[in-house]
Amino acid sequence: MNYDHTSVLLNEAVDGLALREGAVICDGTIGGGGHALAIAEKIGAKGTLIGMDKDGEALSAAAKRIESGLPRKIFFQGNFTEIAQALSANGIDGLDGAILDLGVSSKQLDDPARGFSYMQDGPLSMRMNGGERDGELTAADVVNGYSEQDLYGIIRDYGEERWAKRIAAFIVKERKIAPILTTARLTGVIKNAIPAAARRDGPHPAKRTFQAIRIEVNDELGSLERGLAAFAEVLKPKGRLAVITFHSLEDRIVKEFFLKREDPCECPKGLPVCVCGKVADGRRVNRKPILPTEEEISRNPRSRSAKLRILEKL
Repeated sequence: MNYDHTSVLLNEAVDGLALREGAVICDGTIGGGGHALAIAEKIGAKGTLIGMDKDGEALSAAAKRIESGLPRKIFFQGNFTEIAQALSANGIDGLDGAILDLGVSSKQLDDPARGFSYMQDGPLSMRMNGGERDGELTAADVVNGYSEQDLYGIIRDYGEERWAKRIAAFIVKERKIAPILTTARLTGVIKNAIPAAARRDGPHPAKRTFQAIRIEVNDELGSLERGLAAFAEVLKPKGRLAVITFHSLEDRIVKEFFLKREDPCECPKGLPVCVCGKVADGRRVNRKPILPTEEEISRNPRSRSAKLRILEKL
């Protein structure tokens, strides 16, 4: 299956990792393999590339894309929070660098069967792993099984949706008639919940709610917090972690985590010297996020909201 994907902030991220020949680098969200291929070319035949992804289709596509020559390659299907296990299983003691691209790939968004799209009809799934393991939470489970109050909280907090309360109420009312099992039906419910005047401007009316449900299904924010901590532990001194985010919730978590590694002091404000004993183990390579250029945005409109932050291990 073709797995086309346009890598966002490709040159900025790869350059920001300060790669050298022979380095051990992990792409924790390898997707279509765009960042990984560029990394492989930089670290050369003596390097090691570790590619991780929850989505087996993405992992297979990336492995095929970079199968010949270049560095030693290790592919590991799983969440990037499992980086320590991936390293241990392959006898690797640490990383010289890593990248996390947190965006949903174009392949996932555009495939109706994956259930991410509010533009095309498909089953309400939204599982990043492609639904390969039975029993895992789906978007249909959330939409049809969560209480109205829980739906409201998710849509408000994860989608930052102004009309979250109305949308949650409309979902509950509609599912009493029959379970909501397709993206088209959910999109219609959301459109009906949002007043017509509010639908005229801005993004698609279902965008924020679909984002919120996707985040809940995949525990994206919890995984990000755990993953950042896991990568910070396995980075070698001078190793770098580059993270590309696509919405403010993700970016806030990354920003605060990087700040905490750079300044972990927990002493009350006003003390003349630090007495908590916590020592910095990282530094922010870029104080402000790196943004895509207008040229990149014109080529790939989905890059518009991307932000890149980079941390170096001390």
